[in-house]
Amino acid sequence: MEQKPEQLAASVTAQTLKPAYLIAGAEFLKVMEAADAIRAAARAAGVDGRDVFDSSPKDFDWQFVENATSAMGLFSSTKLVEVTVPTGKPGKEGAAMIEAFCANPPPGTTLLVLANEWSNKHAGKWSDAIGRVGVVSIAWPVKPHEFPDWIRARMRSRKVQATQAAIEQLALRTEGNLLAAAQEIDKLALLAGGDMIDEAGMETFVADAARFDVFRLLDSALNGDAPMVSRMVAGLQAEGTAIQALLGMVIMEVQRLTALAITQARGGNMSQEFKVHRIWDSKQAQYKRALARYPAAKWQGLLAEIGRLDRAGKGRAGDDPWLLLERVLLAVAEPRAHGLLRAHA
Repeated sequence: MEQKPEQLAASVTAQTLKPAYLIAGAEFLKVMEAADAIRAAARAAGVDGRDVFDSSPKDFDWQFVENATSAMGLFSSTKLVEVTVPTGKPGKEGAAMIEAFCANPPPGTTLLVLANEWSNKHAGKWSDAIGRVGVVSIAWPVKPHEFPDWIRARMRSRKVQATQAAIEQLALRTEGNLLAAAQEIDKLALLAGGDMIDEAGMETFVADAARFDVFRLLDSALNGDAPMVSRMVAGLQAEGTAIQALLGMVIMEVQRLTALAITQARGGNMSQEFKVHRIWDSKQAQYKRALARYPAAKWQGLLAEIGRLDRAGKGRAGDDPWLLLERVLLAVAEPRAHGLLRAHA
């Protein structure tokens, strides 16, 4: 079965939970929300075990995934097994394991495969096997001319009313970034009170001339403006901004930069990679300047710091999340600031 991510997120329930799912594509928000819906359905179905794997390391052993799908834990009679395949290509071992699972799904086990990259060339016997027993859901990129319609539908689902001019203004501001647009729409749902939002109203609600926000913060980091990064982080903290509201965009940005750096190091097609990551022409120079600051390995190292930042933001680590946020973004902006991360470790 094939379903769009939006359809999957809206329709999956404890009663309809399938043995296997493949959710793939570069539209992070769609993949994330569909995956969250699977997890919620699993919890509602009483699934009490969860194993999570990342297949990106070169020495990753798919035997661990196979073991997880075939054996229940001491206190778990049902299980959700998640495996991320960033490239969308599980390799021979992974494909064989997935096909074997789908040929005879163990009772009480659901396999969730997530992929950041996808095209028709990625599909194969393993994804067809998932489609036969479960659901394949591909988050195809939203094209620029489709973006206002996506915003309108998102607003409708959040009971936000806006004129066409206001919708186009939000589309222009967020430049095809679904996660950024979704965050703005959630804010509008709280602030607009059900009233119709016109162009002037949209300017009032989303304009950030009088305050700092995560979009300008990330722009400053990409542009190498370290003093502005520090000033903006201080401004956001002083305003009482919840750091959790910032982390999603910051994490996504470092993941995006890392993926771009890896493609560049491999001599890949950067124009195509920019399209995959929904980076519009007007923003590409920013990213190119940022990529010139570090080799791919250094960007991959920053991902480890992002993991620490995420844990700190959730209160799961002893680090000061605001200090760590500032130092991560300073490292993005200025190579000389990279040493601050080690000093903070």
